[in-house]
Amino acid sequence: MAEVINMPRLSDTMEEGVVAQWLKKKGDKVEEGDILAEIETDKATMEFESFYEGTLLHIGVEEGEGAPVDSLLAIIGEEGEDISDLIGGKNEKKESSQDEENSDNEENEEDTESDASDSEMPDGVEVVTMPRLSDTMEEGTVASWLKQEGDEVEEGEILAEIETDKATMEFESFYSGTLLHIGIQEGEGAPVDSLLAIIGPKGTDVSGFLENAKSGVKSSDKKKSSTKKESSDKEKSKESTSENKSEETSSSSSNDGGRIFASPLAKKMAEEKGINLNDVDGSGENGRIVKKDIESFKPSQKSAPAAKKEEKSSEAPAVQTYTPAGEESFEEIKNSQMRKTIAKRLSESKFNAPHYYLTIEVDMENAMASRKQINAMPEVKVSFNDMVIKASAMALRKHPQVNSQWTADQMKIAKHIHMGVAVAVDEGLVVPVLKFADQMQMTQIGANVKDLAGKARNKKLQPKEMEGSTFTVSNLGMFGIQEFTSIINQPNSAILSVGAIVEKPVVKEGQIVVGNTMKLTLACDHRTVDGATGAQFLQTLRTYLENPVTMLA
Repeated sequence: MAEVINMPRLSDTMEEGVVAQWLKKKGDKVEEGDILAEIETDKATMEFESFYEGTLLHIGVEEGEGAPVDSLLAIIGEEGEDISDLIGGKNEKKESSQDEENSDNEENEEDTESDASDSEMPDGVEVVTMPRLSDTMEEGTVASWLKQEGDEVEEGEILAEIETDKATMEFESFYSGTLLHIGIQEGEGAPVDSLLAIIGPKGTDVSGFLENAKSGVKSSDKKKSSTKKESSDKEKSKESTSENKSEETSSSSSNDGGRIFASPLAKKMAEEKGINLNDVDGSGENGRIVKKDIESFKPSQKSAPAAKKEEKSSEAPAVQTYTPAGEESFEEIKNSQMRKTIAKRLSESKFNAPHYYLTIEVDMENAMASRKQINAMPEVKVSFNDMVIKASAMALRKHPQVNSQWTADQMKIAKHIHMGVAVAVDEGLVVPVLKFADQMQMTQIGANVKDLAGKARNKKLQPKEMEGSTFTVSNLGMFGIQEFTSIINQPNSAILSVGAIVEKPVVKEGQIVVGNTMKLTLACDHRTVDGATGAQFLQTLRTYLENPVTMLA
């Protein structure tokens, strides 16, 4: 009996897959476990194996083409088997589902416009939308276009560099043709699935469907986008009408008696800015003062003549008042996608997870001596941060509850230890992840941290290199910060803040001597890590750092 194979969901965020390559052709024999095809997901290109044996009777998605999850990918069955019902049934089912969806959201006029727009789409024209380049990406910014309107584009060529919430990544074209239209200019941002570009045959007129394509959504969502646009237009119309009314509500009487003609909005702005309306020249009808007159007004325009008149009319010497020379101003810097996501994630963590903090002071004398001996070996470089990461990973093995996650229904304790290492970059903060850090030697930790930090600062860090942390270390000691607290990097349950090593007087065996200490602060999620558990973890961590030989085993 023939088996229908649908487009698999190969990642938790995958909504659509592209067949990068078929490793079996129509008519080929297929064994269970054979690789059928390479599927490009939203995160990586992965091999997809068959769970059935038989002959590949039908291919539903050709190489280079994409299809939604659960759409028909292939059919495997006995050689010569009639599968027309399966193909037809699949299509009918798909069409029926589509009809139901259209029916649920139906508005006759909008449906007519949408259908007309779709029918205007010339053959060979492809709409390219803002891709989802990371699992948390909601919006992207075009850092630079590597192709311009009118340029020829080959499949696989880099179209643009897209700034996501985690990194700036190259985005390649899946189509060949001419770049007919650019929907998002350099430096501008737009939500995922917004219109990014249009590619098609040279000279194709795209004006007929450009307005609908700009909605940046699939055809099934155009109706919703149109509704939002109408709502937005109505809102803008209301605001415009309100402002016009405000501008028009000025005095209609003559200017006799020194009356000042100004719109209510202009009067309000003048009052807020401390501007005397007598000093402002109106540019509106009949000399009326309007909004733009207040915005462009400079105090020197009228104040100087007024001062001269006052001097002439008074015998007493004019009092020189101090006028500050500076101007109040702000520099506006557009928030990057990374900065927006950092703000969102940290706010969610701080407001959702009940944080508490535990601080210890560690004697670093032995650690300093051990590091000096280790770094004396050729081609070896270990930092204090590497030692802290190694010690933390080993301490987590003894206190697994700190290596946990909170969900609404259960607490998940991770059996693996993936250490997140906070790295400062120009746009904010990223957290590359060291997988199975407890199994690494300190020298391996140092090399991996250096490599990941370099990628982060050069915007070459891949999304998969920032996923899956179970515990995080943040170090500001190199900046001279002695003690600080961090916000938990969810879904982790804890984050360790590492301060600077400070030379100070300490008491040893009843004597005051010069020592070197370092403060460590553990931020814990009280839902998963009790105070005693966090304290025991820090005690174990202190033992490892004060006795580094225990970490070399």
